[in-house]
Amino acid sequence: MTAECLRANDYSLWRGIHAIGPRRGRVTRNGWRRPTATAYRCVVRDQLPPGLPPDPFAGDPADPSAALDEIEPGQPLDPHERLAVEEDLADLAVYEALLAHRGIRGLVVCCEDCKQDHYHDWDMLRANLLQLLVDGTVRPHEPAYDPQPEAYVTWDYCRGYADASMNGALQDGGFDN
Repeated sequence: MTAECLRANDYSLWRGIHAIGPRRGRVTRNGWRRPTATAYRCVVRDQLPPGLPPDPFAGDPADPSAALDEIEPGQPLDPHERLAVEEDLADLAVYEALLAHRGIRGLVVCCEDCKQDHYHDWDMLRANLLQLLVDGTVRPHEPAYDPQPEAYVTWDYCRGYADASMNGALQDGGFDN
């Protein structure tokens, strides 16, 4: 980062870096100076989205994620598939609203390829479905670390629970018939 991007007389004093120019800002009890204005004067241009740490393998020929570059991009969803994913997203919001406060963390799906259960938190599943809408594919992700199987339910359980909740509300007069 260049000196013109930093307001050296404010930010560098705050961080304890050698200051250039006159000292300004309010002095705290411990002698540090707080900046009086924003620290950046210009836009930081980076290839990564904001908030992400720098890539530790940038420029490394033995980068383990290089294999991911070889994966073919997904094909756009046809209108029928797109509608099904949008319906799944809407259902997911209902299921989360009904079950999250009861301690259910997400859904469990039995993988057809490896014949093992995969545990998906609500947020991860939502992100996967949104990614499917955008790119036509789902990004690889880490499996849940030490999941508690009793905190996850299947899609079928969610559908049944939502139907039972709706029927109970109708029978109790919660909705107009």
